[in-house]
Amino acid sequence: MATVGPRAGARSRLIAVFAALSLALAACQTAPPQGGSLDRGAVPAVAAVETAPLPEMPGQVAELGLAPSGQATPRAYSAIVVDAASGAVLHEEAADGLRYPASLTKMMTLYLLFDALDGGRVSLDSALQVSANAARQPPAKIGVKAGTTISVRQAVQALAVKSANDVAVAVAENLAGSESAFAAQMTAKARSLGMRRTRFVNASGLPDPRQVTTARDMAILARALKSRHSTRARAFTARSFTYNGRTFEATNNLLGRVAGVDGIKTGYIRLSGYNLAASAGRGGKRVIAVVIGGESERARDSEVTALLERYL
Repeated sequence: MATVGPRAGARSRLIAVFAALSLALAACQTAPPQGGSLDRGAVPAVAAVETAPLPEMPGQVAELGLAPSGQATPRAYSAIVVDAASGAVLHEEAADGLRYPASLTKMMTLYLLFDALDGGRVSLDSALQVSANAARQPPAKIGVKAGTTISVRQAVQALAVKSANDVAVAVAENLAGSESAFAAQMTAKARSLGMRRTRFVNASGLPDPRQVTTARDMAILARALKSRHSTRARAFTARSFTYNGRTFEATNNLLGRVAGVDGIKTGYIRLSGYNLAASAGRGGKRVIAVVIGGESERARDSEVTALLERYL
């Protein structure tokens, strides 16, 4: 049975490089989105949500590797395993330390899209307009073209399987009118789910030092997706999908390789390291494991696999 022991972190070195990394990221902010909306309702005020302070964790700053002023620690390791049925924590390491979610963000993008489907605001056949802003997002992407449309069905597949940034922005703009307005909705939904230390400012997870989360919050989100949108969340089990004649393979390497794994989402940016939230079940037991800050894709996959083997 595999085990996962404590990781020695070079906290001081990470904190020392944070300032330089933050400056480098200043030019990486998401451009103001353009595009129409399927939801013509009121657009929420976003500034207060995007800059709202996160709850403090007294006495935990040094222990968890938290950077000051609500900023996340770059490439710092966090992990948690929870029982999918009860939510009971089976394992945790720095689970409340602020981290960068990278494409784990798209779990919330899909959560709100699933809410829209359940509420009848869109159908799987609804056409989402692709703006120039959405089309020009950097990879990972599927190459949607400005001025065209993509169906909600295809968008779900593109986000769950390929983690497409261009599609994430298209979904945000169509559902909320702008990506910033959608991000405010994402943060509000996070609070309603009990994700107390997460702030979203974009729909994709592309670099932005204001966009932060924790391993615990990502486990809450993964569990909510699997329980409240259980049927729609089956999209995360797909190993590939085809769009415009091109087949895209799943970014989740554990699908089909680790017994019982049925999703859910990977993520990577330089500031975060390699992230993975995974759901797996065997013999009537189901757990969700989250690792943030893996040193490499292989290391991340090995760490999540070891956690699943240990707690299933």
